[in-house]
Amino acid sequence: MQTLGIDIGGSGIKGAPVDIDRGQLGAERYRITTPEPSTPQAVAEVIKQIKEHFNWQGLIGCGYPGVVRNGKTYTASNMDKSWLEADATMIINTILNDKLSNIILLNDADAAGIAEMRYGAGKDNKGVVLIITVGTGIGTSLFSDGHLVPNLEIGHLEIKGEDSEKKLSDARRKREELSWKQWTKLFNEYIAYIEKYFWPDLIILGGGGSKKFDQFQQYLVSKTVIVPAVLRNDAGIIGAAAALH
Repeated sequence: MQTLGIDIGGSGIKGAPVDIDRGQLGAERYRITTPEPSTPQAVAEVIKQIKEHFNWQGLIGCGYPGVVRNGKTYTASNMDKSWLEADATMIINTILNDKLSNIILLNDADAAGIAEMRYGAGKDNKGVVLIITVGTGIGTSLFSDGHLVPNLEIGHLEIKGEDSEKKLSDARRKREELSWKQWTKLFNEYIAYIEKYFWPDLIILGGGGSKKFDQFQQYLVSKTVIVPAVLRNDAGIIGAAAALH
């Protein structure tokens, strides 16, 4: 069985059909640069292009980088502010204008977490598992005995008066040319706060940061086991599709 999964990011929007039984992409993913400004209407047009690229008809699972409740979006850290309290699902479905296709929105970190828990590094884990995705921003999802706590935005946890996302994003690391040792020192401080308040049994590190795990693993200081994500940059697409089943 296949479902179309789409992952909206601050820099790119990518999608592919997903084999739900195996948790694998059913075709090479298709990526389009996130439009500027990244309004719901502009992003919807990109989703329409991805849908048409795959000649897709049917349900579409879509991860959005922010809080999603009942089809509405409530935060927009790396997107245009017109997403705030927008009925984004209705806007996108209106632009798709296809009775055979219908989009379901969820938080992108939740989508990545669903993928890792069902098919990846968290499979069969019954404890408290935290997935942290490091990319343009910081996404987090939390699972207890396999059950998701949705819209957990602790990537924005304030440490010493500063938003963690602004300190830890891969975008900041590249912009300021931080070494992996320098970046990991900041990340360790964040993990210490996470452990103090949430006591996870396992932390899975995803997003772009997971691809470089071997370059900073030696600098990690944590009471919790930290492992790289298995599905890496495909997790958002796979989880968005899998969330519908």
